[in-house]
Amino acid sequence: MAIPIIEIGKVNKLEVLKVTEQGYYVGDAVEEILLPNKYIPEGLEVGHYIDVFIYTDSEDRLIATTLTPKIQMGEIAYLEVKDTTSFGAFLDWGLEKDLLVPFKEQIQRMEKGQGYLVYMYLDDLTDRLVASAHINKLIEFDEIDLEPGQEVRVLIGPETEIGYVSIINNKYRGLIYKNQVFKQITPGDHTTAYVKEVRADKKIDLSLEPIGVERIEPNAQKILDRLKKEGGKLPLHDKSDPDEISKLLGMSKKNFKKSIGSLYKQRKITLHKDSIELI
Repeated sequence: MAIPIIEIGKVNKLEVLKVTEQGYYVGDAVEEILLPNKYIPEGLEVGHYIDVFIYTDSEDRLIATTLTPKIQMGEIAYLEVKDTTSFGAFLDWGLEKDLLVPFKEQIQRMEKGQGYLVYMYLDDLTDRLVASAHINKLIEFDEIDLEPGQEVRVLIGPETEIGYVSIINNKYRGLIYKNQVFKQITPGDHTTAYVKEVRADKKIDLSLEPIGVERIEPNAQKILDRLKKEGGKLPLHDKSDPDEISKLLGMSKKNFKKSIGSLYKQRKITLHKDSIELI
């Protein structure tokens, strides 16, 4: 039988080999790795198999944990800086030992409390897991194997003046325009999106709504934009005074009622007795 290869920086299914005072040792015929007592689930015994994430501790020894990190080897994630030192920036990746981004792997000097898109790799010189902000090394810019309307998984990245940078299927970079965001999204979120267009310059426009559903006509879009500006709620309804509607939205009551009816059908707003509200 082939000997399994333990992958650092990834979740491995490993056998429990023996029990010690410090914890259980898991591994294979070649390597034994400590799973500390605080991570041992109830009922685990020698001979059982368990999924564990493998990384190195503060003394550069291989260590196993049942905690789920926010990033694994070769993945891109949006992580927050917990601290900065003379060695570089340290990111919160969900484990006790923070993840280092050396200065050479920073595009700009990282700041404590700020979030950044990074990928994780194993440094050849130190055999340590480190992160890099040079995510373009993993991004495919030329051969874009995506079709308009295709459903994709995206990682929401930093907010820009026009929209949210997003990582598509851990492979491509796309953009979700602000004026097309009708639900709460936050950098670091993983969500479903749809390819709106792969442009001639290879840039990818994304939508959070399925492509091909009923389009939002201009007056409805105006209402959505105003709702977002006003915190998601407007004191207007189908019996509002026409002058009040005109003053707030610059449209007739007839067009207002038609537009909120369309938005309600598309499940973008809820209708209340004295207001309308974004979903």
